[in-house]
Formats: sequence, C-alpha cells, structure tokens
Amino acid sequence: MTQVTIIGIGDEGAAGIFPQALDRINQAQLLVGGERHLSFFPELTCERVTIKNGVAALVEDIKKAIQAGKSVVVLASGDPLFYGIGGLLCRKLGKEFVEIIPHLSSIQLAFSRMKEAWQDVHIDSVHGRPMLGLAQRIDGKQKVALLTDKDNSPAKVAKYLLSYGMDEYEAFIAERLGNPEERCRFFTLADLSEIECDPLSIMILKRRADATPRRYTLGIHDEEFAQRKPDKGLITKREIRVASLSEMNIQPDSIIWDIGTATGSVAIEAAKLAPYGAVYAVEKNEADLENVRTNCQKFRTDITLIHAKAPEGLEQFPDPDAVFIGGSGGELRELIQLLAKRLRSSGRVVINAVTIENLNDAMQSFKEAGFDVSVTMMQVSRSKPILHLTRLEGLNPVFIVTGKLNREKDEI
Repeated sequence: MTQVTIIGIGDEGAAGIFPQALDRINQAQLLVGGERHLSFFPELTCERVTIKNGVAALVEDIKKAIQAGKSVVVLASGDPLFYGIGGLLCRKLGKEFVEIIPHLSSIQLAFSRMKEAWQDVHIDSVHGRPMLGLAQRIDGKQKVALLTDKDNSPAKVAKYLLSYGMDEYEAFIAERLGNPEERCRFFTLADLSEIECDPLSIMILKRRADATPRRYTLGIHDEEFAQRKPDKGLITKREIRVASLSEMNIQPDSIIWDIGTATGSVAIEAAKLAPYGAVYAVEKNEADLENVRTNCQKFRTDITLIHAKAPEGLEQFPDPDAVFIGGSGGELRELIQLLAKRLRSSGRVVINAVTIENLNDAMQSFKEAGFDVSVTMMQVSRSKPILHLTRLEGLNPVFIVTGKLNREKDEI
C-alpha cells in the first residue's frame, strides 16, 4: 500500500484536479507543497509542510510522517515526473512507497494553445541551469520546447539564438498557463529579444517552412573555417581531424578539452558529436581567438574558450573524457602528467605530431604517465586539376598518437 501520493496541479488550483486526486488531498494528514499550491486549499486543517530550498530536510519530514503511519500528499506543478519533484522522491523514498497522479504538463498545455502536434518536439530546459551548449543541442531541430526562468528569460534566449544566426525559428510564448492571466503570443526572435515575458514561460521554437539553414556533417571542409591570414593552414586538416575525433571516442555527453585550438576546427566538430556534453578550448595565440569565435558562431557551437598557454587555465575546466592536443608549446610532458590525474575513467588523449621527434616525445611522455599508446600514420593526397587532367597532391604525413587511460579513476 502506497503511503505517499504525489499529485500534479495546475494554476487553476483545485478546479482542475481529478476527483480521485481531490479525495486524496482531502484525506491527507500531511500536505506538502509550495506556498502557491498550499494556498489553493485554505479550508484543510491537516499538518502542512512548505517546499522551500532544503530538499534533504523535506525528505526527512516525509519519512518521519510515513513511519508515524500518516497519509502524505505532495503537490507539484503539472506532471511531477517532468522536471519535477516526482523523480527525486521516487529515488529517495523508494518507488514502492509512492503513487503519482499527474496533471497536464506545461508542454502539453503550451502545444494545445499553439494547436500543434508535439510528438516530434525536442524538449530542453534553461530553467535553473546555464544556457551553455544550447546552440548545438537544438541546431537542426524542427520544433523545440524550452522551459525558461527569470535569469534565462525568453528575451535572453532569443538574443542568444540570434548570436548564432538561428533566425530560421519563430517563437510561441505561453505565459501562466491555466491561470486567469494566461497569455500566449507568437514572435519573431528579433521582436522577442526586446519583449519582457513572464519568467516562468514555455518557449516553443518552430522552424519556418521557407527557412533553409545550412547543415554540416562530420568532416567540415577546411575552407569553411575562418583562419589566420596570411598564415592560412594553421588548421587540423579535414581527413586528420575526422580520424583524430574517432580516436577520441566521443560520446553524446562527453566533456572534451582542446589544447591549442587554433581555428577551433576540432573543438567545433567535437561539440557537434557531444551536444549534451561540453567542450573547453585553450589557445595561447591571441590572434586566433577571434577566428575561433567567428567559427563557433558560424557552425552553431557553444564552447568555452580561454586565452592561455596550457597548462595554465586548465584548472578551471571540469575533468575531461577526451583531450585533443594540437599544440603544446613545449610543455607536453607536463601536460600529459596533469592529464593522467585529471582524465576520467577510460578517457583518451589524442596528439597530432608532424615530426619524428615530436612523435617520440609523445610516446615517451604517455608511457611515463602510465598510458597505453597507439600510433597511426596518415598520409593523405588530394586531387588537383592540371590542364584537362587530374593529379594527386600529397599533404604532410601526420602521426595520430592516442593515449588510453585504463586504470579506474574515482569520480568526485
């Protein structure tokens, strides 16, 4: 027999609750909820607990009530299992002690007001979390639903998207759904960026039918990247880049470091492979930084970039799953020793070397730090027209050196 019932509730209060759920509330000996939720039931005389910031204390209060044999009801907004407290209480109390009676989720309500199907929507949230990485997570999606808050308001999201050229979207903003003051409106992103909306809004983005934004697959052509002039060529070539990314074993949620990012080509492609992770790049040459930023905006990738000479600056990055070293400025041994301590379990470090001496340094540094090492030499030729014929022009051979960390590393 369940002893805790989690009930979803909307802005209309008791009027929108199913009779079964209303019976549970009326019979509750302990009623838990936010101030607004509790205010919907002023007539109830049972014990009340207001949900504030202390989740641990809340769980303890509920456990004590269960042990005392009390009937406990927890009120939550909308569907308690959609970015709500339902999942947390199931984990903390045990699923066998919890029953959930959901209300309509805010996403369902928003799409019903918009009169659009939503089985194909990409759902994301910037409510209580940073906006970092949103660009690569939603790029290319037909429909996107976002939960916003006072810090990441619809206007701020619109400005962020426009900075990455995502003007192919129109926005539908649903404010205070179910409340008498409910308001739903359509905007262009440019207009929305200047409009103040309710902080707790649902923001739906729909790509315009006439919009044809350019899409990029793995292996973006070198010429597409902004590069330093007149020294064009300071870029990890397309073929080497793809092979190096493969060696890095990037997963959708990987944390990636790019040391010596130059044009940002590896960091940008890594971000597209890890839309739910994060990419951190460091570059010592100040002249390259603006090109990296330009490329990130063009290819819609939101990476963290710092100007420093590694290993300086790396202490502010979270521990990585994969690291690419395109340039180290002579501190390779020190870097690899550091990575042996910071790299997460089963992590990988990939180095591109163009000289035999650098290859030897990389291999020795990896072995000294306890890595397993493998080397692939790539010698690529590209076709080039000559009169009415075609010849092949060779690129410099590159050694792709991979260090695999196999020891188990305790996660902090």
